[in-house]
Amino acid sequence: MVAANPLQSAVLGYSPTAVTVTFSEPISLIPGRTLVLAPDGKRILDGDPVVEGTTLKIPIRVADRPLGTYVISYRVVSADSHPIAGGYTFSVGAPSATAPTAPSDDVHRSVEAAIPVAKYIGYLGLVLLIGPAMLLALLWPRRMSRTGPTRLVRVGALAVAVATLAGLWLQAPYSSGASAVNVSVTELRQVLASTYGVALSVRLAVLVALAVLLPPVLAGRTGRARGSAVVLLGIAGLATWPLSGHAGASPLPPISVLSAVVHIAAMSVWLGGLVTLIAFLLPKAHPRVLGVILPVWSRWATVAVVWLVGGGVVQALIEVRSAGQLVGTDYGRFLLAKTGLLAALLGAAAVAHRMVRRRTAVSADGPRLLRRTVGFEAATAAVVLAVSAMLVQTTPARSADVQAAAAAKWKGVAQTLTTDLFTLQYDIYPVQLGENNTVHAYIYTAAGKPIPAAEWKLTAAQPTAGIEPVTTLMLGLEPHHGTGAVTFPVPGEWEIKFTVRISDIDQATVATTVSVPAAAP
Repeated sequence: MVAANPLQSAVLGYSPTAVTVTFSEPISLIPGRTLVLAPDGKRILDGDPVVEGTTLKIPIRVADRPLGTYVISYRVVSADSHPIAGGYTFSVGAPSATAPTAPSDDVHRSVEAAIPVAKYIGYLGLVLLIGPAMLLALLWPRRMSRTGPTRLVRVGALAVAVATLAGLWLQAPYSSGASAVNVSVTELRQVLASTYGVALSVRLAVLVALAVLLPPVLAGRTGRARGSAVVLLGIAGLATWPLSGHAGASPLPPISVLSAVVHIAAMSVWLGGLVTLIAFLLPKAHPRVLGVILPVWSRWATVAVVWLVGGGVVQALIEVRSAGQLVGTDYGRFLLAKTGLLAALLGAAAVAHRMVRRRTAVSADGPRLLRRTVGFEAATAAVVLAVSAMLVQTTPARSADVQAAAAAKWKGVAQTLTTDLFTLQYDIYPVQLGENNTVHAYIYTAAGKPIPAAEWKLTAAQPTAGIEPVTTLMLGLEPHHGTGAVTFPVPGEWEIKFTVRISDIDQATVATTVSVPAAAP
């Protein structure tokens, strides 16, 4: 959320008939998960909320008992498929002693645990599907059995299918906040109709088409037309990952999607090839066969690593705007962890590449040493995939700027204070060191009707700093509205008092505390 009307924590002298909430990205509505609670706890929606791009419009009726604190609670889905839950309060007349409580919008623990697992299974499936398939189609020895790697490809395709179906199912409770088993047909239909649902449905269709086209390719009978069709389908399938995630909602969608496809494809070729090497070729192939295959594979791996790193760097530059966001956000910390693991992985790969170039991989102890090195690569890669599964579920670091900008828009204070004589609401903007702190104050009855004021006084003091009370008269702009200015020469907690006289004999004083920050360096 970057803006709202009424403002967060605002105190109004009237009952609004609509609430508008603006977000930093386009959103979609989750039916039944947006509400406005009146001070007495009753829901006061006056029709269905409407989404227009980045704006959520909520029509509301005038409450039966309008004075007090209102609670807005929303749960929507962002452009990158993640649910955004939140809320805020505003008041009419004066805040309630106890605000109504909105329902919890947290993601259920079962869903929070299941989604990264599904993501991990999907990435692992890509590794087992793409890497072995490439080796079988282009580099597999003629006299060596294809059964093992073919099974890997089938397991990989099944894993991708299972992860995709799980993703479609889990998106419903992920959006609604329910448990993983509490899913309705209506919610599933809404998921399938969303951008996220369409992307995953395309992925399933690609898997069905590949199931028809791949068997001859895995058997080594690859025709040009069939091979081209498999490659195009593979690219289309890979594109569904970024289109259903952060890349589709980034500031540069085409570049983000392209770099993500390159990154995922390179990862799948490299790591899938490593799994095939360690499971089948290194233990079973003749040293002379390895002497032919390994140099070719080493060149493939080198190219894949270059594209892997290049695609990752592009994504990182788009999603992380500053060095501070690398350590100051969860996304940045996950990215640093992934980078460190990838550096270890690249180190092992460099050792294996050196062994292949020097032909030590086909010497007496070469295959055993190479298996150890490649085994370390595979183990580290498994951890990299786990970190990646967490990374894609984390809010991008670039959103930190949006959140900071939203917080910086309001640098004032607004509050309502009550007496037996009147209810006073005031705002000071900005609240900063110096003289330019404008004050507005309004007085009402408990029912929210304006009360004319005869005289306004404002007193500011900071006893802890030895600053005695300084009283200034405020100007009456309207019968119930006074304005003035207050000076804050030093930072700290300031005592503010408003003294308002409404007749020759009726006068009351309300007091509060305002925190004044130190000047920015």
